[in-house]
Amino acid sequence: MRLRRRRPDSRATPSDRPQPPNSLFGEILDWLLAPLLVLWPISIIFTHSVADNIANQPYDLVLADNARALSRLVQVIDGVVWVDFPASPRVMFRSDRDDVFYYQVAEAGGALASGDPELPQVAPPPVVTPETVLFRDEFVHGEQVRVAYTFVPPSRENEPLVIVQVAETLNKRSTLASRVVTEVLFPQFAIIPLAVLLVWVGLSRGIAPLNRLQTRISSRRPTDLSPIEPASVPDEARPLIVSFNDMMARLEQNLQAQQRFIADAAHQMRTPLTGLRTQTELARDETDPEQLRRSLAHIADSAERATHLINQLLLLARAEAISERVYTVEAVDLDAAVREVAGELFPRALAKSLDFGVEGEPRPAVVQGNGLLLRELIKNLLDNAIKYTPRGGSVTARVRESGAGVLLEVEDDGIGIPEADRARVFERFYRVLESGEDGSGLGLPIVREIAELHGATITLDAGPRGSGTLARVHFGTRAALRSPSPPPAARSRANRV
Repeated sequence: MRLRRRRPDSRATPSDRPQPPNSLFGEILDWLLAPLLVLWPISIIFTHSVADNIANQPYDLVLADNARALSRLVQVIDGVVWVDFPASPRVMFRSDRDDVFYYQVAEAGGALASGDPELPQVAPPPVVTPETVLFRDEFVHGEQVRVAYTFVPPSRENEPLVIVQVAETLNKRSTLASRVVTEVLFPQFAIIPLAVLLVWVGLSRGIAPLNRLQTRISSRRPTDLSPIEPASVPDEARPLIVSFNDMMARLEQNLQAQQRFIADAAHQMRTPLTGLRTQTELARDETDPEQLRRSLAHIADSAERATHLINQLLLLARAEAISERVYTVEAVDLDAAVREVAGELFPRALAKSLDFGVEGEPRPAVVQGNGLLLRELIKNLLDNAIKYTPRGGSVTARVRESGAGVLLEVEDDGIGIPEADRARVFERFYRVLESGEDGSGLGLPIVREIAELHGATITLDAGPRGSGTLARVHFGTRAALRSPSPPPAARSRANRV
């Protein structure tokens, strides 16, 4: 996680706002039933279309047979079209109580020979084949009819082309199609509720392992942060459990770090508080004014050390908890920050007669980061250099460009840090033996936490002249603000004060 610029609440994005709770069961049920409810009307339309085709086929066959039968009765005598009906046409092509039947025999594009004039004629095809029946839909007296028609080609030259048409209304067809649709769709009214019930039961059984997992997690003790065995959960929930276990591991690591921090803080605070109590008891019983002043001076020194230790503990806790809070990110002129902090610490350097100087670039050395934390980093490096440099020594802070970033260096000619201890001095409360100075052992751990937070690297080397210490903090082009590395599971407690 990276540090972010603080945003006003009024500009919070929709993703920052709390989302309403939802149900996995309801979500799956919606996605299963919604397509079913959409497909059902489509199924009805498709079934009705199929039923219409089924109903048309037998009646079209009857119409085609009637058209062919009528065409065989057509004769052309002396250029005149005749129909030799063996009986009355209305008896031969009788209408029933459901539908009305129409027929027509006429010269193509010409006079009517027999039948109903209401049937409109159509143009003959380019090639006329005897007894080939064609179909079309028409309206007669405002009612839709199905028309079967065929052409009788002339047998001699100068004989007309004859069109024969038979037509029937669609009532029986509609009745048959409706019966087909009803017979097909009626079972669906029973199947749909049954399908919904089966889907409900199936989903309930499908999410039962999740409910059991929820029960297992809810029944845990508050202090139980042990991982859940991924093999005991369904495959679909396994990535979630793996992530959950990882989160629990990080939480346990943070809790252990807090416990170590509290234990270390209590251990470190015991010494100055014990000293304060002892000095206070001595001062209370002292009658010699001179000795009383010395006791009060010891009390002031112990109080100052305790205050310094508490401030460093709070600063370290704040730097490690950076991922839990939002800090302002800004462009920080590192050179200006070094000069500002050096001005604050100059009286201490002057009290030890140190050659205390700052070297910088002619232009600002800007990095993106948190100004408060960067100043604390600089302050701790300079404070250590001043503390461990003997009277009359030299301390130099410099800022310069280095490659694609900015380099901060703090050089001193003090007691130095043995090479074997350079990695361990970044551990909390670790102090080099025989350093000869009081300290909390928190300065360099704080520097490391802030440097890692800003994506910077820190190294400790011997001074250029073989003595003292040269601390380098290298910042990239931009400070890559991120969460500090989690503390290791355990730290060495050797040589702690």
